[in-house]
Amino acid sequence: MSGDALIIAIFFVMLVNIMRYMSSLRALLCMMREANPLLYQQVNRGSNNFFSPQGDISRQKRLFHYIRSQEYMHHHDEAFIAKCNKVRHLFILSIALVIALVVSLFFVAFAGL
Repeated sequence: MSGDALIIAIFFVMLVNIMRYMSSLRALLCMMREANPLLYQQVNRGSNNFFSPQGDISRQKRLFHYIRSQEYMHHHDEAFIAKCNKVRHLFILSIALVIALVVSLFFVAFAGL
Protein backbone atom coordinates (compact mmCIF):
# COMPACT_ATOMS: atom_id res chain seq x y z
CA MET A 1 0.00 0.00 0.00
CA SER A 2 1.44 3.33 -0.97
CA GLY A 3 1.60 6.31 1.34
CA ASP A 4 -0.58 8.38 -0.98
CA ALA A 5 -3.36 5.80 -0.86
CA LEU A 6 -3.16 5.75 2.94
CA ILE A 7 -3.43 9.53 3.13
CA ILE A 8 -6.35 9.62 0.70
CA ALA A 9 -8.17 6.88 2.62
CA ILE A 10 -7.73 8.65 5.98
CA PHE A 11 -8.77 11.95 4.39
CA PHE A 12 -12.04 10.54 3.03
CA VAL A 13 -12.88 8.78 6.30
CA MET A 14 -12.16 12.03 8.14
CA LEU A 15 -14.30 14.00 5.69
CA VAL A 16 -17.27 11.65 6.10
CA ASN A 17 -17.01 11.80 9.89
CA ILE A 18 -16.81 15.60 9.91
CA MET A 19 -19.93 15.71 7.74
CA ARG A 20 -21.66 13.32 10.18
CA TYR A 21 -20.58 15.57 13.07
CA MET A 22 -21.91 18.72 11.42
CA SER A 23 -25.20 17.01 10.57
CA SER A 24 -25.60 15.77 14.15
CA LEU A 25 -24.75 19.22 15.48
CA ARG A 26 -27.45 20.78 13.29
CA ALA A 27 -29.95 18.18 14.52
CA LEU A 28 -28.90 18.91 18.11
CA LEU A 29 -29.54 22.61 17.61
CA CYS A 30 -33.02 21.85 16.26
CA MET A 31 -33.71 19.51 19.16
CA MET A 32 -32.32 22.04 21.63
CA ARG A 33 -34.93 24.58 20.56
CA GLU A 34 -37.60 22.54 22.36
CA ALA A 35 -35.58 20.54 24.91
CA ASN A 36 -33.52 23.40 26.36
CA PRO A 37 -34.81 26.80 25.13
CA LEU A 38 -32.61 28.81 27.50
CA LEU A 39 -29.42 27.23 26.21
CA TYR A 40 -30.71 27.56 22.65
CA GLN A 41 -31.15 31.30 23.18
CA GLN A 42 -27.62 31.54 24.60
CA VAL A 43 -26.15 29.57 21.71
CA ASN A 44 -28.13 30.51 18.62
CA ARG A 45 -30.53 33.38 19.39
CA GLY A 46 -32.79 32.30 16.55
CA SER A 47 -30.37 33.28 13.82
CA ASN A 48 -29.20 30.75 11.26
CA ASN A 49 -25.59 31.91 11.18
CA PHE A 50 -24.24 29.51 13.82
CA PHE A 51 -22.11 27.68 11.22
CA SER A 52 -21.10 30.71 9.19
CA PRO A 53 -17.78 32.53 9.61
CA GLN A 54 -19.77 35.57 10.74
CA GLY A 55 -21.22 33.54 13.63
CA ASP A 56 -20.46 34.65 17.17
CA ILE A 57 -17.54 32.53 18.40
CA SER A 58 -18.53 33.01 22.04
CA ARG A 59 -21.85 31.24 21.36
CA GLN A 60 -20.05 28.38 19.66
CA LYS A 61 -17.64 28.13 22.59
CA ARG A 62 -20.60 28.07 24.99
CA LEU A 63 -22.05 25.02 23.23
CA PHE A 64 -18.60 23.39 23.06
CA HIS A 65 -18.09 23.77 26.83
CA TYR A 66 -21.65 22.58 27.52
CA ILE A 67 -20.99 19.36 25.60
CA ARG A 68 -17.36 18.93 26.73
CA SER A 69 -18.22 19.22 30.42
CA GLN A 70 -21.27 16.96 29.94
CA GLU A 71 -23.68 19.40 31.57
CA TYR A 72 -26.45 17.73 29.56
CA MET A 73 -26.30 14.62 31.77
CA HIS A 74 -28.68 16.31 34.24
CA HIS A 75 -31.29 17.02 31.57
CA HIS A 76 -34.70 15.35 31.79
CA ASP A 77 -35.01 14.39 28.09
CA GLU A 78 -33.26 11.09 27.29
CA ALA A 79 -33.30 11.77 23.53
CA PHE A 80 -31.51 15.09 24.10
CA ILE A 81 -28.88 13.38 26.27
CA ALA A 82 -28.36 10.72 23.60
CA LYS A 83 -27.96 13.34 20.86
CA CYS A 84 -25.44 15.31 22.95
CA ASN A 85 -23.47 12.10 23.58
CA LYS A 86 -23.48 11.34 19.85
CA VAL A 87 -22.23 14.84 19.01
CA ARG A 88 -19.52 14.56 21.66
CA HIS A 89 -18.31 11.18 20.40
CA LEU A 90 -18.34 12.30 16.76
CA PHE A 91 -16.31 15.38 17.71
CA ILE A 92 -13.72 13.24 19.48
CA LEU A 93 -13.59 10.85 16.52
CA SER A 94 -13.18 13.73 14.05
CA ILE A 95 -10.34 15.25 16.06
CA ALA A 96 -8.62 11.85 16.29
CA LEU A 97 -8.91 11.41 12.52
CA VAL A 98 -7.47 14.89 11.88
CA ILE A 99 -4.52 14.02 14.12
CA ALA A 100 -4.11 10.67 12.33
CA LEU A 101 -4.10 12.47 8.99
CA VAL A 102 -1.46 14.95 10.10
CA VAL A 103 0.71 12.20 11.59
CA SER A 104 0.39 10.10 8.44
CA LEU A 105 1.27 13.12 6.28
CA PHE A 106 4.47 13.66 8.24
CA PHE A 107 5.21 9.94 8.30
CA VAL A 108 4.78 9.57 4.55
CA ALA A 109 6.69 12.78 3.82
CA PHE A 110 9.67 12.01 6.02
CA ALA A 111 9.76 8.21 5.83
CA GLY A 112 9.30 8.24 2.08
CA LEU A 113 6.59 5.61 1.81
